[in-house]
Amino acid sequence: MADAKLIDGKAFAASLQRRVAAGVMELVTGGAPKPGLATVLVGADPASQVYVRSKGKLAAELGMASFDHRLGVETTEAQLLALIATLNADPAINGILVQLPLPRHIDTARVLLAIDPAKDVDGFHPINVGRLGSIAAGAPLDFPVPCTPLGVSMLLQDALGSLAGLNAIVIGRSTLVGRPVAQLLLRLDCTVTMAHSRTRDVPGLCRQSDIVVVAIGRQEFVRGDWIKPGAAVIDVGINRVPAADGKTRLVGDAAFGEILPVAGHITPVPGGVGPMTVACLMFNTLQAARRAAGLAVTAA
Repeated sequence: MADAKLIDGKAFAASLQRRVAAGVMELVTGGAPKPGLATVLVGADPASQVYVRSKGKLAAELGMASFDHRLGVETTEAQLLALIATLNADPAINGILVQLPLPRHIDTARVLLAIDPAKDVDGFHPINVGRLGSIAAGAPLDFPVPCTPLGVSMLLQDALGSLAGLNAIVIGRSTLVGRPVAQLLLRLDCTVTMAHSRTRDVPGLCRQSDIVVVAIGRQEFVRGDWIKPGAAVIDVGINRVPAADGKTRLVGDAAFGEILPVAGHITPVPGGVGPMTVACLMFNTLQAARRAAGLAVTAA
């Protein structure tokens, strides 16, 4: 059997970004304002600074308006909530992204709840979470969906075509990845099993699955002999481990080398799911702008 086909998330993300840029151009040419993305960073965490800067830069490259708000670590919760209220009321802003984690003195749940659900391009607001949980099979995604799970569903549809009738297992039940992925796969007519730390015989369940999505933060947890021949494996995990040269390297939650000869499709780490997250953030911002202009959303 030939090695699995690599699912190139970097290439797909670049293609999605081109679609978004074309959508922005179409929107603006039709007389609507540029989609506006507001990013909010509290504190000076170096990694968060890099993430926020890259998101703002990409938004501008795709023709959007980017609004960058940098707040000191001493910012109070009340001050942050006041800023969010201002952004909610600003018609130039279609998407609001509050970079996490927030300082300990700020209640993250309260902040996320304060964002207008229509501008919640991360898809974390409880209203949007509820919409995803209640969506009918095949129904359009006319509300913001969490970016990484959306990217997973896009990659699977691109690699496999129709997912209807396939058995899928999602390993990891986090509210940020595992649960939304399961809901999106149900919408696409998969038969979905959720696995977690209390699940019995995860290897056995994997061997029955046409799709394996793993997102638990445990390096190389899923082994090669767990995989049904020809299955698609989506590895959301990113774990930094020591390398032979004394530096570090990134590995996923799946044992890539063991799985490669068995699976039909597999995402590498890095270069698989990771690039899709920011691309889907831009996609969500465009969708929010289309809804604000009274236009139908485009297919995910």
